[in-house]
Amino acid sequence: MNPNLSDWDDDLPPEPEEAYQDLLRALRRKSGFGLFFVQCTPGEADNLIVKLPQEIPQKKIEVLRLVEAIDNLYQPVAEFVKDKQVDILLIKGLEYSLFKYEKRSFGEITEGQFSNLTSVPHILNHLNQQRERFRDDFPISFVFLLRSFSINYFIHRAPDFFDWRSAVFELPTTPEVVEQESNRLLLEGDYKEYLKLSPEQKIEKILEIQELLTEKHQPEDQKPPLLFELGNLLYAAKEYEAAIASYDEALKIKTDYHEAWYNRGYALRNLGRNEEAIASYDKALEFNPKKHEAWNNRGNALGKLGRNEEAIASYDEALNIKPDYHEAWYNRGIALDNLGRNEEAITSFDQALKIKLGLHEAWNNRGIALGKLGRNEEAIASYDEALKIKPDKHETWNNRGNALRKLGRNEEAIASYDEALKIKPDDDEAWYNRGNALENLGRNEEAIASFDQALEIKPDNDEIWNSRGNALKNLGRNEEAIVSYDEALKIKAYYHEAWNNRGIALRKLGRNEEAIVSYDEALKIKADYYESWNNRGIALDNLGHNEEAIVSYNQALKFKPDYYQAWYNRGIALNKLGHNEEAIASFDEALKFKSDDHEAWYNRGNALCTLGRNQEAIASYDQALKFKLDYYQSWYNRGYALGTLGRNQEAIASYDQALKFKPDYHEAWYNRGNALGKLGRNQEAIASYNQALKFKPDYHEAWYNRGYALGRLGLHEAAIASYEQALKFKPDDHEA
Repeated sequence: MNPNLSDWDDDLPPEPEEAYQDLLRALRRKSGFGLFFVQCTPGEADNLIVKLPQEIPQKKIEVLRLVEAIDNLYQPVAEFVKDKQVDILLIKGLEYSLFKYEKRSFGEITEGQFSNLTSVPHILNHLNQQRERFRDDFPISFVFLLRSFSINYFIHRAPDFFDWRSAVFELPTTPEVVEQESNRLLLEGDYKEYLKLSPEQKIEKILEIQELLTEKHQPEDQKPPLLFELGNLLYAAKEYEAAIASYDEALKIKTDYHEAWYNRGYALRNLGRNEEAIASYDKALEFNPKKHEAWNNRGNALGKLGRNEEAIASYDEALNIKPDYHEAWYNRGIALDNLGRNEEAITSFDQALKIKLGLHEAWNNRGIALGKLGRNEEAIASYDEALKIKPDKHETWNNRGNALRKLGRNEEAIASYDEALKIKPDDDEAWYNRGNALENLGRNEEAIASFDQALEIKPDNDEIWNSRGNALKNLGRNEEAIVSYDEALKIKAYYHEAWNNRGIALRKLGRNEEAIVSYDEALKIKADYYESWNNRGIALDNLGHNEEAIVSYNQALKFKPDYYQAWYNRGIALNKLGHNEEAIASFDEALKFKSDDHEAWYNRGNALCTLGRNQEAIASYDQALKFKLDYYQSWYNRGYALGTLGRNQEAIASYDQALKFKPDYHEAWYNRGNALGKLGRNQEAIASYNQALKFKPDYHEAWYNRGYALGRLGLHEAAIASYEQALKFKPDDHEA
C-alpha cells in the first residue's frame, strides 16, 4: 500500500508563495479593524511594502516606518492617518522599541530566550492597555512586519493585544533570499563600523545573523563567515565570552579558519586568559604563518604573562614579515623596557617613530625609558613631543613632572602635575607626585593637602600614607606622622620604609626604645637596609648604649661601605667611649666619601683636641670653616685649641668670629676673657666676663675669673664681691 502523501504534505511548512497568497486573501477579505502579524526578514518586509499595493490596488495601503524606539504607538498612528484614507497600514521597525528595553547581555540574545523575559517593554505594555482604543478609533487592518523574536515578544509579553489577532503569517525564506541576506551582511561586515553602532543597532545586527544561521536553506559552508561576523559584533559589544563561543562554532566547521583563530585570541586576551590567547594565535599562525598581526598580538599576550623574552621573539617575527610595522616596534620597546634593557627599548621606540612620527605613546614610553637611565632632560623633550600630538594625555603630563622633579626643578614639576589634574582631577598619582614635589620645596603643609587629595581617591595606597607621614615629620608633627605611617603599615605590613620612617618620628619624640623596635621590624623585612641600621645606631646612642650603637653602624657599613653618615655617627659613638684614635679613623672614612662634611671635620678636630694634638685639631677646624664659615662651634673650639697652644691673640680673633655668628655664646665670652687675662689685658678681660654673665648670670667660673682679673687690677673690694657671686652659685668652690 502506498503511503498517504497528501497527509505527509500537510505537516510541512507552507511554501513561500503559498504563505504569501494566504496573506493576500486575508487582507482582501478583511474590512475594518484587524491585527495581522507577518514573520519575515527585513528584506522580505521591504519586498512586501512594494508588492502589496500592486496586488491589492482596490485598497489604500500606507507604510509607517519606525526608525527608533517608541513607548507609544497610538499617537504616531493617529497623526499618520489623520486626513488620509487608509485601509491597510503596514508597520515596520517595531523591533527598535524592543531592543531599547532589552537589558540582558548581547551574548544571550536568542529567539528561545526572548520568551523568558521578566519585564515588559513599554511599547508592549502600551499596546495591551490601548487595544480597545485602536479597535474603536482606527477601522484599519494593521499589518506588523516582524522578525521571529518579535513575535515571541507579543505572544509572551503582549498577550491581550495579540489575542485580538486576525492572523499570523510566517513567510518562509527562500534559498535565494538566504543567500542574498547572508552576502549582504558579509559585505557590510566591518569591525570599525560595528564600533559606531548603538547598543540597539548591535542587537539588531546580531539577531539578523542568528536568524540566518538557523535558516534551513543556509548552506553549512556559509555558516563559518556568518559566525565569524557574529563573533566580531559581539566583540565590538564587549561580550567576549559570547564572541569566543561564536568563533568556536565557526572553527568546528572550518578548522583552518585563521581569521577566527586570530580574533578568538584577541577576545581571550581581553578576558585576561593570555595562555589560551597564545594557543589561539599559534593556531592562526599554523594556518597563516605570515600573519604579522598574530605575531604582534601573541607578543602582547606573552608580555602580559611577564614572558618578555618570548614576547620580543614574537615581535621580531612580526617585523621579519613587515619591517615597517610600527605597532610591533612599539610593543617590542615596552618588552625591552620591562626587562630593564632601556637603551634597546629607546632604539625600538625610535624605529616606531621613524615609521609613524605622530605615535604619542611611543614618545611617552621613550621618555620613561630615558628617565630610567637618568637622562631626564631628554625624557622631558620626549614627553614634550608626545604632548604636542596629544596635549590631553594626563599620564604624559605626570611623567614629565616626575622627570622635572628628578632634576630638582620642583616648581616646573608642580606645573606639569597641575596640567595632568586639569585633564583628570581624580588622578591619584598626579596628586601624590605633586605632594612629593611640594615636600622637596619644604612646602610641607601644601604637600599634606596634596597627599590628602590623593588619599580621597585611593585611600588604600601605602606609599601616599608614607609620604604624608614624612611631610608631617618635617613639620615636627611627629605624633600625626606616626598615625600616617601606621595607616601605611595597615595596608602593607612589610613596608620597610614606613617602619624606618616611623622609627625616626618616634626617635624625634625621644621614644628611642620604641624607635628601635620599629627599626627592627624594617630590618626583619630587609636585612640589608643600611639606613635602618644607621638610624637604629642613633637611637641606641641616644640611650647611651654606645657599644651597641657601634655594632649597628658596622652593620650599615657592611651593606654600604661608602655610607658616610654611618662612618660619621660611628665616630661620634667612639668619641663618647673615649676611643678617640678610632673615632678619628672613622671621621676620616666619612670624609673620604664626603669631603665637605663640616660636622665630620669639626668632630675630628674635637677628638684630636682631646688627644692634645691641638695643631692638627686647628687644621681640622679650618676645614670645617672652609665649608661652613658661620659654624660658630668650630670658631669657638679653634679658639680653645689656639689658647691651649698659648696663641692667645689668635684665640681671641677666633672667639670674636664665634661671637659674630652667635653673640649670646657665653662660653666664647668667658674663654675670650681668659685669653685676654693671659695677655695681661685685665680690663678687657673683665668686659668679656661681664658679657658672659649677661647671658648666663649663674656662670660661677666667669664670676671667679672676673674676681681674679679685678684683683690683678688692685680692685680688691670688687674682686671679693665677684668671688662671693661665684660662691653663691657654687658654695664648694674652694679656690673662690
